[in-house]
Amino acid sequence: MKSVNYLLAALGGAVVGAAAAILLAPQKGSDTRESIVDFVKSHCPKMKESKLQQLADKISDEIKEAKL
Repeated sequence: MKSVNYLLAALGGAVVGAAAAILLAPQKGSDTRESIVDFVKSHCPKMKESKLQQLADKISDEIKEAKL
């Protein structure tokens, strides 16, 4: 149970960090998703590639909606 909490905390930190980076340095959507993937890979190396892409797309979409 404790390891799940650490994983969720790390994932939450990754999301917040990625969102802050995107808001402070706007770039093309494809570059944004690539940056998110690289960031999450470095913090959660065991995450499956398909889940990683889904997470990156979701974060990117949420940030686009927040900017509107």
